[in-house]
Amino acid sequence: MRTALITGSGRREGLGFETARQLAAEGFHVILSARKLEQAEPLAAELAEEGFATSALELDLLDRADVAAAARQVEERFGRLDVLINNAAMMVASPTVADKDLDELLLEFQTNVVGTWSVTQQMLPLLVSGGHGRIVNVSSGAGSFWDPDYGLVNYPGFEMDRFGEMPITAYALTKTALNGLTIKMAKELKDANVLVNAVCPGVTATRPGSEGWARPVADSAKGVVWAATLPDDGPTGLFFRDGKQLPW
Repeated sequence: MRTALITGSGRREGLGFETARQLAAEGFHVILSARKLEQAEPLAAELAEEGFATSALELDLLDRADVAAAARQVEERFGRLDVLINNAAMMVASPTVADKDLDELLLEFQTNVVGTWSVTQQMLPLLVSGGHGRIVNVSSGAGSFWDPDYGLVNYPGFEMDRFGEMPITAYALTKTALNGLTIKMAKELKDANVLVNAVCPGVTATRPGSEGWARPVADSAKGVVWAATLPDDGPTGLFFRDGKQLPW
């Protein structure tokens, strides 16, 4: 049975949990992970009651020792890892560039970029050993220079500034960096048959009250699952939404 690990999958309303459900339906043993084990355990149990193969794992991206311990647990139980979905992230609505709290900025980069790098680094030997590894970095169109709303969110339901937009400059920059990291990873791992791609899930209804204007979580998860289940001759080092390539 193929094995997939999803970071940041400790919320029932979140993208990680729905991605876990869909991957489990594809025949994967899915490892749901969260900063606290008690966040992931009930969700793994819920999927298990539906007949899916799941387990829970404590994984705090900001604690390198914790990440290393999580990798050891995966190795001891499964011996390899077929799919890593780097879903965990944080987004803080930013004031202007001039007013941004730089300690907050550092935390966003540590979570979205350094934490993702740390998890990938520790899980990489397990992905390579399987011979068909897949890494999916959950990104955002906000991190694309092409996106006309680069660094902004202007959808109903968000707290807007006086210009009618909510700046998310720091979050956008972390996703720009993640997109760049995706390219570097893909080039380094191509000969190991590990495919690495970034996926924008779109604006997704993961917050209360967002159901009326954001897309259903199930729809967003499909694009992540698509990238996680690519064939060996599939694309690598690219950026997608719903299986369609996006410009960087």
